[in-house]
Amino acid sequence: MRHHKAHFKDKTVLCNCDDPRVSNFFHYFAYNFEHLGLKRLITTCYKSQSSDLFSENSAESAIYLEYLGDKNGNRVPDVEEIGVKQLNGDGDFRSPECIELLKQADIVVTNPPFSLFRDYITQLIEFDKKFLIVGNVNSVTYLEVFNEIRSDRMWIGPSIRSGDREFGVPDDYPLDASGTRVDEHGNKFIRVKGVRWFTNLDFEERYEDLTLHKKYKADEYPKYDNFDAIDVGKVKDIPVDYDGLMGVPITFLDKYNPKQFRIIGSFNNGQHGAELGAKKVIAVSQGKELKWNGPVINQKPLFKRVVIQRR
Repeated sequence: MRHHKAHFKDKTVLCNCDDPRVSNFFHYFAYNFEHLGLKRLITTCYKSQSSDLFSENSAESAIYLEYLGDKNGNRVPDVEEIGVKQLNGDGDFRSPECIELLKQADIVVTNPPFSLFRDYITQLIEFDKKFLIVGNVNSVTYLEVFNEIRSDRMWIGPSIRSGDREFGVPDDYPLDASGTRVDEHGNKFIRVKGVRWFTNLDFEERYEDLTLHKKYKADEYPKYDNFDAIDVGKVKDIPVDYDGLMGVPITFLDKYNPKQFRIIGSFNNGQHGAELGAKKVIAVSQGKELKWNGPVINQKPLFKRVVIQRR
């Protein structure tokens, strides 16, 4: 949050996928309300304990909390200063009453359900909201998300650039995958790979050039079978002296400076490949032949790529 402090002054912040009793977002904004110069804080709670949705604790009804700042001078959000109000529905961010709260917000900050990320980001775009939200890096390949990134209306935020992050999950969440644990209080946690911030709040580090050292050699950068661009397997290997089109891993977006590069398109099979103008060719994967318009080299399909060009 420290990268975005200047954006919050005199703003209404909405955390609309949070149970305020356990939400670190609510805790941060409530305890830093005066420090950030906030005008209003709203937090909504989904009443279900479903692992696909929001609340980590069981709730008999959906509620929302409203905090307007310290009233008694102790600079602490006391219980009597926080307005707790019932929602008529279940607190789903797509419900009419939650949309009305969204309309009142200047900035949305939350951890939306990854399974509904496409719906969630589409709603933020529809209502033209500023936001700072947590998502999975693979979401950049969603057409709705990628179009915003390519148009420089959204970008990957700072502070999370690699590795995985731990999330608390409801009591009934099955711990049948790797990277799970239970703490001494019985709280369940799971580690999720590829976590990133998605935002349209600007920050200074976004305009730092990606430092490059490697020079282009044709034998080290193969071209795709079905698209006129070279493949760059690692971001650090982007050639410093190549002016043509390059396909790079989606993790390039962690270090993307819009003043240094421009994004041409998302190179992925299906609609993305068609929009890019990639031809459908025969690719062989695990002994099976596929018609593929994603990245292909020597009939071998590759993982998703972002096509870029130096400015």
